[in-house]
Amino acid sequence: MHFDATFFAFVAFSAFFILMIWLKVPAMILGALDARSNEIAKELHEARRLREEAEKLHADYTAKQAAAEAEAKEIVANAKEQAALVAEETRASMQAAMARREQQANDRIAAAGTKAADEVRAAAAEAAIAAAEKMIRDRMSDAAQAGLVQDGAADLKRKFG
Repeated sequence: MHFDATFFAFVAFSAFFILMIWLKVPAMILGALDARSNEIAKELHEARRLREEAEKLHADYTAKQAAAEAEAKEIVANAKEQAALVAEETRASMQAAMARREQQANDRIAAAGTKAADEVRAAAAEAAIAAAEKMIRDRMSDAAQAGLVQDGAADLKRKFG
């Protein structure tokens, strides 16, 4: 029998496979691949769980953002409404204050007019009294005064007498 290189290659190859099977290398390789497969499955499961959690958090934050925007819009609307009310109250109070000041001015004008009219009447009365007094002094003689006194005394006697 003739042993050539092919035969030795076949024997070496067969011995290599027998040695691999005897040392349970395929089982170790399959075990390592199974372990790696299980690890990848765990990582995929963890990634899926994290993705779902992230989607839930995203949905929660989106809802909170929408609620915050709605609340901000409501706050702005309330602030505008309050500002309008304050402006209207201020306008009304200013109009009332202006009306009071106008009435006070009218009252002062009327009081000044009344005072001026009273002063004119008083001045006219004083002038009339002074004129009457002057006229009476000019026309009144001693005999006329004595006659007036006698008439007054006679009147008193009639009334009380």
